[in-house]
Amino acid sequence: MTDAKRQEALRRRLRSRYRAERRFRAYGAAAIGAAMLALVLLLVSVVVRAVPALFEHRVRLLLSFDPVLLDAEDKSAAGLEQANYGAVLKQALRSHFPEVTERGEQRALYGLVSSGAAFELRDRLLADPSQLGHEAEVWLLLTDDADLYLKGEGAASGLSPAQVGWLEQLRDEGRIERTFATRFFRSGDSREPELAGVWGAVVGSFWTLLVTLGLSFPIGAAAALHLEEFAGRSRWTDWIEVNINNLAAVPSIVFGLLGLALFLNFFGLPRSAPLVGGMVLALMTLPTIIIAARSAIRAVPPSVREAALGIGASRLQVALQHVLPLALPGILTGTIIGMARALGETAPLLMIGMVAFIVDVPSGMTSPATVLPVQIYLWADAAERAFLGKTSAAILVLLGFLVAMNLTAVWLRSRFERRW
Repeated sequence: MTDAKRQEALRRRLRSRYRAERRFRAYGAAAIGAAMLALVLLLVSVVVRAVPALFEHRVRLLLSFDPVLLDAEDKSAAGLEQANYGAVLKQALRSHFPEVTERGEQRALYGLVSSGAAFELRDRLLADPSQLGHEAEVWLLLTDDADLYLKGEGAASGLSPAQVGWLEQLRDEGRIERTFATRFFRSGDSREPELAGVWGAVVGSFWTLLVTLGLSFPIGAAAALHLEEFAGRSRWTDWIEVNINNLAAVPSIVFGLLGLALFLNFFGLPRSAPLVGGMVLALMTLPTIIIAARSAIRAVPPSVREAALGIGASRLQVALQHVLPLALPGILTGTIIGMARALGETAPLLMIGMVAFIVDVPSGMTSPATVLPVQIYLWADAAERAFLGKTSAAILVLLGFLVAMNLTAVWLRSRFERRW
């Protein structure tokens, strides 16, 4: 073969390689673009459904706090707390719509106002008892069906034509307003969609993650430090390492079954409590933290250990005073990533009873509670249409927590990491 033919063959092979490289880059860019497009579509769909749920509609009615109507002969705080506020609401609605006289129509009229409005009136009168015996115009929360209709989802509202007519009359009179739903961020769960909030689940997640962090971080860091600095290589440590790696890949529901059998059935700990949930999640995150901590400890240069030993430090002093502080940023990063994974878990918590309907905001680690992922699961399975928007809004809250935790991990690494 002549030199010209060899050179031409080489050029053909080079052109073929360049074409293959360009195709590979195009495939990679297309894959990244498809992934980004899917992520954007997912986020947009969640945001579009969540934004309406962050607002609520209220109606302004003239209420008469008549002691006779309230059946509040006892004007003390205890007596006012037991007063009949529903009668005040019904009287206000009948006064505004005097043409509604049939009992069935009146029930439909009363159904426009949320059942939580009576509790709002109770709190209002307890805060200012001087209103007793006077009239006042008060903004009251509407039901989820009325709220859906006013948000433009008339087909999903389930209102009767008469109820629609009453709402339109109130809107024409300027008695309906749209406000930001602060209740969503400051109240617990409820059977009524317009009253349901995420604060109880947020507090439950806080207590659960606090228990998880308190158990998994010290145990995981200590285990990693022992395996890297003191244990040495043996069949026993090799067996432990293999099992740690295997546990990191075990499905999370298996840890839920372990927590059900061990913590609930054997030790008798309270069901649906953040204490048990945190212990289960700590078992689940320990392998991840140990693996990340061992990598961070292994990344510390041997010269640091040799220098410390050379000036007379013991192995324990070398590990605690030199190696551990230098590896701490990587350990913290791995811990936060493991905690972020624990925050999004649902399956292990379902097994220990944290799927229960909890109205009250938990006051401690042993109080009945739920967490954000389980709350999302419960609302997604609810029959009421209004819970669909609440589900998307709760997903945004959960994503906010996850993003914050991951940004914290990135900040810790960039702030404390040392490059060797």
